[in-house]
Amino acid sequence: MAAFEYIALDGRGRQQKGVLEADSARQVRQLLRERQLAPLEVKATRSREQDSGQARLGFVRGLSARDLALVTRQLATLIQAALPIEEALRAAAAQSTNARIQGMLLAVRARVLEGHSLAGSLKEFPAAFPELYRATVAAGEHAGHLGPVLEQLADYTEQRQQSRQKVQLALLYPVILMCASLLIVGFLLGYVVPDVVKVFVDSGQTLPALTRGLIALSDWVKAWGLVALVALVLAVVALRAALRDETFRLRWHRFLLRIPLIGRLGRATDCARFASTLAILTRSGVPLVEALAIAGEVIGNRVIRGEVLVAAQKVREGGSLTRSLEATGQFPPMMLHMIASGERSGELDQMLARTAKNQENDLGAQIALLVGLFEPFMLVFMGAVVLVIVLAILLPILSLNQMVG
Repeated sequence: MAAFEYIALDGRGRQQKGVLEADSARQVRQLLRERQLAPLEVKATRSREQDSGQARLGFVRGLSARDLALVTRQLATLIQAALPIEEALRAAAAQSTNARIQGMLLAVRARVLEGHSLAGSLKEFPAAFPELYRATVAAGEHAGHLGPVLEQLADYTEQRQQSRQKVQLALLYPVILMCASLLIVGFLLGYVVPDVVKVFVDSGQTLPALTRGLIALSDWVKAWGLVALVALVLAVVALRAALRDETFRLRWHRFLLRIPLIGRLGRATDCARFASTLAILTRSGVPLVEALAIAGEVIGNRVIRGEVLVAAQKVREGGSLTRSLEATGQFPPMMLHMIASGERSGELDQMLARTAKNQENDLGAQIALLVGLFEPFMLVFMGAVVLVIVLAILLPILSLNQMVG
């Protein structure tokens, strides 16, 4: 059976959309008529390769972490309940209220019924099921423990989503505070200060240096502020376009690593991501060399990714994982010591899981510290700006009073 997406009219003339599984489009139309629906359009779902540049069903957009975790959890529960894979896929598709997810799962089920493995069927939708996901599923199928492996995948996806949400929520308030501060300062310099200081300029008195500097800055903001903002936006767009070139991106990522605060935070983020990915892969039975190659792909910084791929080649040639990672100079000593202990004791997967948790906790502590320092810094900055503006306005008033006295 194949999956078909349909558009039909109900008895009240309203359009209904959904996905049905049938042998042919003709059978789908018959099923719709039996449900008192008038079929308008019936089309078979397509994989990414078959759809070639068309996103009609939206499969190329992938799945959110929450949807992927939910689908994985449902499949794990059904498979552990001794249901065949194709029945578990059908039940998960029926449970979903999203037509796009329904069609995707039914298309995967159709591939499974054709004799393909679950991992091979998921490969039809690489945007929704990344290589890490498919490799873990393949290892679970090979070892005969697909249910527990899917449970681990669901836990891993949920943990990654929760970590991402924590970081986003931690950075939300500082970003809002910074943007509000910049807008307030720009408004004061562009509209408030000129009107207030105009009185002193018309008086003809010699203004203090602070006041003259504030007037010059205000004039610059009024004359060039919008131009500077447009130039900043264009610079960001040009940078993003330049980052498409792999050579320039490598140089940019190397530059980021050299920035004291940003480089440390970026390295910690990639180390935590690498450790957690490698842990789930090795715990699921993926060979270490293959797991290293896959885990290296989740690293955002191209410099660190290249070092990890070199380390994977050394491991493939028989080298130690600890020494190979240590040679990169990108991973913290605690992580390397824990990996070395796991290699010596034969419990590498467990030690990787522990070091992944440690790295994520360390990353969370670093972000919390930075956010905690950023908030008072922005308050002090705003206070200093307001103080300068007030002094620039008060000094001419005091001078004028002295002249009158």
